[in-house]
Amino acid sequence: MTNYIVKDENAIYYECGYSCDNAIYLRLGSEGFFFTDSRYEIEANEAVKNSKVIITRELAAEAAGLIDKNGISSITFDPNDWSVADFGILSSSCKAIFKELPQFSQQKRTIKSAKELELLRLAASYGAKSFDKFASFLSVNGLGKDEYYLTHMAKNILTNDGKYTLSFDPVVAINSNAAKPHAIPTDTILTNNDLLLFDAGLKFDRYCSDRTRTISCNENIRADYTQLFYTNERQKIYDLVLKAHDVAISNAKSGMKASEIDALARNIIEEGGYGQYFVHSTGHGVGLDIHELPVISSKSDTIIEDGMVFTIEPGIYLPNDFGVRIEDTVEIKNGRAIIL
Repeated sequence: MTNYIVKDENAIYYECGYSCDNAIYLRLGSEGFFFTDSRYEIEANEAVKNSKVIITRELAAEAAGLIDKNGISSITFDPNDWSVADFGILSSSCKAIFKELPQFSQQKRTIKSAKELELLRLAASYGAKSFDKFASFLSVNGLGKDEYYLTHMAKNILTNDGKYTLSFDPVVAINSNAAKPHAIPTDTILTNNDLLLFDAGLKFDRYCSDRTRTISCNENIRADYTQLFYTNERQKIYDLVLKAHDVAISNAKSGMKASEIDALARNIIEEGGYGQYFVHSTGHGVGLDIHELPVISSKSDTIIEDGMVFTIEPGIYLPNDFGVRIEDTVEIKNGRAIIL
């Protein structure tokens, strides 16, 4: 694939080391072209690598003109990147045939480089430290506060008061709200012996971290695997999810299908009698995007390789009662899964 055009910010960043919210990247053979408007001219000229910066108000039309000027007959694009309006301008302004290839940028990014792996390790390390800080905050000031306030404080801790950006809005969910995998905050107040699900991540140099802990909010609040819950049912569910998490990570290997890794976790939960309450896939790739390839699901035939980075995150969600999820991001290294 020598001729392609991308509009997604992270895909553009991967190509030339810079992106913004109004840009197009065009690759024609060995030449790269970065199109943006005058608001970003200084930054683009400073940061864009191995590509020519073109400043214009009409990005799609300008890119189309360059495609025609170079006599390009066909060009690859990801239909997920483009609005109908922008693609209409692009495709109607030049003679080239546009070939759809969904997620081709993510496919290029599935195997991480050594530099990317180091950035992901750093993101995971800083993210883990923020989990410990959040647990300490909960111990001292968390009880009696609602999910809105706890989420606000989680954001402050994760970003280190603005030094980092978030991978996504954190999930801070108490008791029955934790039964919703992507819960939004409510006015539920944290009290002693509550269950709290905390799913969060930060970005280091644009690369994401992603982690989930389910926490027992008693006299010793910690964001680690050792949790003692107030009821036998919560403890049973927690221990089952932790077992699924541990088995999947311990047995994931390069050469396996992603569906086989999903089965490692899912089989444990099904054998425990809670298969119907594990309502999502076991994991997803992590990189510049918080959700990348590979997808670790029951339907994925992707062959796992060294250099892939993805989450392992089994969960059990009992509607109107509580939910448990335990998640770590792993790197496949020397054939085995290593927690970042």
